[in-house]
Amino acid sequence: MMDMNCSWKFLTSVCIISILLGSCSAYENVCLVDAQEDNEKNQMTLQVDVTNATGRPIPETLFGIFFEEINHAGAGGLWTELVNNRGFEAGGQIIPSSIWPWSIIGDESSISVVTDRSSCFERNKIALRMEVLCSSNGCPSQGVGVYNPGYWGMNIEEGKKYNVTLYVRSTGDINVSVSLTSSNGSLTLASEQIIALASDVSNWTKKEVLLEANGTDDGARLQLTTTKSGSIWFDQVSAMPMDTYKVLFVYFFEKQPRVIKILTHILVWSQGHGFRNDLFQMMVDLKPRFIRFPGGCFVEGEWLGNAFRWKETVGAWEERAGHYGDVWKYWTDDGLGHFEFFQLAEDLGAAPIWVFNSGISHNDQVETASIMPFVQEALDGIEFARGDANSTWGSVRAAMGHPEPFNLEYVAVGNEDCWNKYRYYKGNYLEFYNAIKKAYPDIKIISNCDGSSQPLDHPADYYDYHVYTLAKELFSMSHMFDKTSRDGPKAFVSEYAVNITDANTGNLLAALGEAGFLLGLEKNSDVVGMVSYAPLFVNINDTRWLPDAIFFNSSHLYGTPSYWVQQFFTESSGATLLSSTLQGDSSYVEASAISFKTNGSDYIQIKAVNFSNVTVELNVKMTGLNSSKTNVSATKKKVLTSANVMDENSFSNPEMIVPQESLLVMPEGDLTFVLPPYSFSSFDLLKEAAYMKLPIPELTSIL
Repeated sequence: MMDMNCSWKFLTSVCIISILLGSCSAYENVCLVDAQEDNEKNQMTLQVDVTNATGRPIPETLFGIFFEEINHAGAGGLWTELVNNRGFEAGGQIIPSSIWPWSIIGDESSISVVTDRSSCFERNKIALRMEVLCSSNGCPSQGVGVYNPGYWGMNIEEGKKYNVTLYVRSTGDINVSVSLTSSNGSLTLASEQIIALASDVSNWTKKEVLLEANGTDDGARLQLTTTKSGSIWFDQVSAMPMDTYKVLFVYFFEKQPRVIKILTHILVWSQGHGFRNDLFQMMVDLKPRFIRFPGGCFVEGEWLGNAFRWKETVGAWEERAGHYGDVWKYWTDDGLGHFEFFQLAEDLGAAPIWVFNSGISHNDQVETASIMPFVQEALDGIEFARGDANSTWGSVRAAMGHPEPFNLEYVAVGNEDCWNKYRYYKGNYLEFYNAIKKAYPDIKIISNCDGSSQPLDHPADYYDYHVYTLAKELFSMSHMFDKTSRDGPKAFVSEYAVNITDANTGNLLAALGEAGFLLGLEKNSDVVGMVSYAPLFVNINDTRWLPDAIFFNSSHLYGTPSYWVQQFFTESSGATLLSSTLQGDSSYVEASAISFKTNGSDYIQIKAVNFSNVTVELNVKMTGLNSSKTNVSATKKKVLTSANVMDENSFSNPEMIVPQESLLVMPEGDLTFVLPPYSFSSFDLLKEAAYMKLPIPELTSIL
């Protein structure tokens, strides 16, 4: 670890070199804070009024998350389908087409593979035809066939179970090995046979096998092989871990005279809701009050023909056509569809915010005079979520296993569509707004137009605000909503982040810039109703956008410093913002104070970010605290910092920069907190009745 002097000399040298090269962007924000002597400690005061009279409720929904299908966040990430291109549709509808990433086991003398349009599924007709051409001496002992490596390797774990489903037909008897193997196929981790007579598979037939792994490999693959000559067709080949959120535990009891006898404790496996457990837990740990989905640009598409259309993503997974997301350049089978997003929100305990297409893509748009089919699609999508089980689209939801409505209260009309080149957006928006308010007057509608600096010229409950900028710029934007009118709709800051120029792949500098911005949004939560970082996930094998909050591969993950900054705000939604004033040079320090309840106790939380290279002593002075009746005692502190502001987490060092939590021990009555250079800190103080501090005789007399 560098000492402060060496660290500053290093950063100064880097800046000089970078300027000479004409590129100091990544270090610009570090250089902008004046250097000071190492032994100097700046002192600042935070004056806090703890009375309820001056406090203001923070919206219950202030901090949430935004999920977009970008960077293989869903397909190959949160959604646990292991097979990539399970329906062979990704190669396109013109046959023969590419079957990537499927590959052949064997050679051209023993096997021929091609796609045709013979599937039994009307919305995705492409199937795989495999001609096994073994010689008179038979096939190789290991068989021939095809394999699928999944999304850069399947994470197979010893002792865990995997459900493989496929559709098959053949002109003859079949004997197919369904196997999970190591990455090169040399080691079999699990295998089962599908054996059937020709008469049983002359038409498309669904087959399922349950594989239990006898080994572990995070780069595994699925193989379909045979040693029998003939023609075999495969379609809709799926492999799902049984251990996904939520697995059900069922206990069986038998009641007997005068005794309850537990017969057995049986774990009943189900595929749960299909969400990868570790990635799901990372979301849970943020305690999100809402989740915005499914995008983002994913909703728009480069062209409308490739935009996400919710009706194509509901019903049986085999019937979902899938589509090519042409903004982020990869195929999704839409297993993570409209229903699953609502299920995800419900599992998180977060309010769903559905973003739908406004009739606009990046390159084409629908005139307002022709927008009504899109409006009806939005109304149908709301009915799917909220309609009763007897309604047209509510019945589809009920048939999928959720008879009760989802709690949909927010919708967003489009994504980043209120630009000059999208001349039909405002007209389209009003058609959506009027139709939705007429049918569902309680639903809150979000406009893409910015109302932070001037009033909107159309009705809205919220307006969408996005910002990606440099760290110092974002830190300084903590005050941008200070002068926003309090009379109009609230801001939904649904996408914010320090961009790659400063953040690289996600460093401490970016996180601190974001922390300052978030403190400002928390203090302006009377006009800022909801906030979420973007993007949330990135599969390291397909980084379409950097930086991101959570990096992962098939088996491991880590949170960036930006992810950990969000955990500092888990108690903020629904808390009370305390009136506070920061005295001193606030150009590089931001601070806030809230009060919240948890486990029946009252707490005051001080949060402060130090965006400079010197230590700051923050003295907190509280008014409105009746010392004869109430005491405040320190309980814990949490600090996010590192030796170098450009440090990042990684797979090799995933916890290099994570919050360090410890007990906060301070002399009674002394509320002076130390803010290390380049750090984000929080301090929790317990409010308790003064008599709890009295000696036993005095306490007894009071009681």
